[in-house]
Amino acid sequence: MVKIIIAAVVVIALTIGIVWVIDKFVPKKVKPVIMILLWVLIGYLGYSTFMSVYGEIQFNQLKEKRYKVVIESLKDIRDSELAHRSVVGNFEGNFENLVKFIDTAQFTITQRRDSTIVDVEKTRQFGGIIFTKDIVIIDTLGYVPVKDSLFGVDTRYKSMMNIPVGQPGAKFELKAGFIEQNGFQIPVFESKALKSVILFDQDKDMVSKENQVMSVEAVNGDAIKVGSMDEVNTNGNWPKNYSNEQ
Repeated sequence: MVKIIIAAVVVIALTIGIVWVIDKFVPKKVKPVIMILLWVLIGYLGYSTFMSVYGEIQFNQLKEKRYKVVIESLKDIRDSELAHRSVVGNFEGNFENLVKFIDTAQFTITQRRDSTIVDVEKTRQFGGIIFTKDIVIIDTLGYVPVKDSLFGVDTRYKSMMNIPVGQPGAKFELKAGFIEQNGFQIPVFESKALKSVILFDQDKDMVSKENQVMSVEAVNGDAIKVGSMDEVNTNGNWPKNYSNEQ
């Protein structure tokens, strides 16, 4: 944007200079023709400058609108993966299996309560003097379908693998596995959509610049993603201005 403004200022200054030269040194008979051509050139340059600025504004508006739609889908994927880990113990790297899980799995509703019982072993060791110990009892109260808990009657999870905007037919990438941390195997997952896919029908130079953006108020990198295959992280890489939550 700054470069465009500088270019516009240079063009205006150059135009003023040319008008001054024509006024001082060009014969009067030729001046009208040259002035007409000059005004045509000024009009063209002004229009081109305006469209360059306006085109970037339009690109940014469309980009933000599409990103927000994609982020909502990534949230659904994250919620589904977290439910899978809660029930199964790991993340799922296949969308078809993830959808089947949502259709069939159930959350277990439990209740924890404290209780006190006789410590039989300690009582025996001390000749019949009664000792007690505190324990935690977990009661199973019932089960709730994962589908109802996450999506209610909405069936959008059945198509959550599809990128909702951008290139027709494009799908989110999804990976899952484990990384070692402090001697433990920790489950991880990652799902993403490339910016070049989301913005496939936009100016290629602008998309290329967008892939290289680095800012706290922007989606950095060449993709919008949630989770990571390199670290224990289930957050998205989008800033707060794109979403009310991380």
